[in-house]
Amino acid sequence: MTQQKSEKIGIAMIGHAFMGKAHSQAWRTVGRVFDTPLEPVMQIVVGRDAQTTADSAKKHGWAESGTDWREAVTRDDISIVDICTPGSSHSEIALAALAAGKHVLCEKPLSNTIEEALGMAQAAKKAAAQGIKSMVGFNYRRVPAITFARTLVENGRLGEIYHVRARYLQDWIVDPEFPLVWRLQKEIAGSGALGDIGSHIVDLTQYVTGARIEAVSGILKTFITERPLPSSSSELTAESEGTSSGIGVVTVDDAAVFNATFDNGALGTFEATRFASGSKNDLGFEVFGSKGSIKFNFEDMNVLYFHDHQLPPSEAGFRRIMVTEGDSHPYMSAWWPPGHIIGYEHTFTHEILDFLTDIANDHSPTPSFEDGLQIQLVLDAVIRSSANNSQLTQVERKI
Repeated sequence: MTQQKSEKIGIAMIGHAFMGKAHSQAWRTVGRVFDTPLEPVMQIVVGRDAQTTADSAKKHGWAESGTDWREAVTRDDISIVDICTPGSSHSEIALAALAAGKHVLCEKPLSNTIEEALGMAQAAKKAAAQGIKSMVGFNYRRVPAITFARTLVENGRLGEIYHVRARYLQDWIVDPEFPLVWRLQKEIAGSGALGDIGSHIVDLTQYVTGARIEAVSGILKTFITERPLPSSSSELTAESEGTSSGIGVVTVDDAAVFNATFDNGALGTFEATRFASGSKNDLGFEVFGSKGSIKFNFEDMNVLYFHDHQLPPSEAGFRRIMVTEGDSHPYMSAWWPPGHIIGYEHTFTHEILDFLTDIANDHSPTPSFEDGLQIQLVLDAVIRSSANNSQLTQVERKI
């Protein structure tokens, strides 16, 4: 990177929990590592509780804190609105920010409903005509080993793609005494494992292969249907707060499995679950083609396995490639010497670097809100298929 910082740009971040912490780290770091074309100013973080939001601002480097996101997105000193709230509020905040002429970075999944996602995509397209940029925060796209995998596919090293396998396995709610947090409530989260982590592997397989999912056959399962209510009132919905027994109903899926067909003729198998005991953040995929194959596991995120099927059998097999060479990857060139690995937090720094660069150069960021909508349509097809006894279900086309 050779560009120099030439202009400051004010940031308002809405939400400051898990994703807010990750995004704060990225906003704070990006200009210290990369020569960004714009210099981000961490102006204000917004949350529901004044004290906890103020504490977060102090801890993570925001100049101010507040509790009114509507006021924040209309401020003259704010140019980018970063949405890190649950999916139930994405649409309202994004539409207001775009209408106010602000660039918008919105965490995935884009929204909780197809109707909201469509409205957001339409508003983003209209705003783009005025130079206003928007992007969905699928951070795993910014793992260097994954972008290298995409390059191998683009360069024809895998040949014709035949089969894709993808998984995202976690285990954080296996315990039936784990409380009914907002991620287990459909009115806030939209869906469970399917939307929260399944959306990542849908995005990644489409990104790496360059193909789109056309039809699915899926099953959703909720293993534990009731859980204790959380002690923190901030985790309760209005419906849960009215429950006197101390037990609430889980209204999302715990696990999702589905088969898929891609528009390039490939077949895919997908699994997303929060009930894979022993798996903390096991995101992985495999892509098999006529000339070669690739394998990736996020729990070893600096490594990609590549098999060149053009070699003679005596030499063939998967070889381990550590993707840390700075001269062959735009992200790695700004970090450490080869072999010195990076981690989860770096994906958000790369995401924000790309967003700032696209804003400065008047490029269309990816994944766009239209991309986010398309992923929502895939997830919706899985939900409909499960409701119809795993019937093969076409992915709707709204755009």
